[in-house]
Amino acid sequence: MKRKNFSEAQIVSILQMQESGRSVKEICREHGISDATFYNWKAKYGGMESQ
Repeated sequence: MKRKNFSEAQIVSILQMQESGRSVKEICREHGISDATFYNWKAKYGGMESQ
């Protein structure tokens, strides 16, 4: 499986989708990532804001 590389800005925007009320499953399906990846990103980038 090809590994996708997401920039920090893309990761932060994906995390903000969840904060706006969308479900994690829906976001993960749309972007082709696993739930575990989403929660790892949330732990690492959770407090950041996109520029």
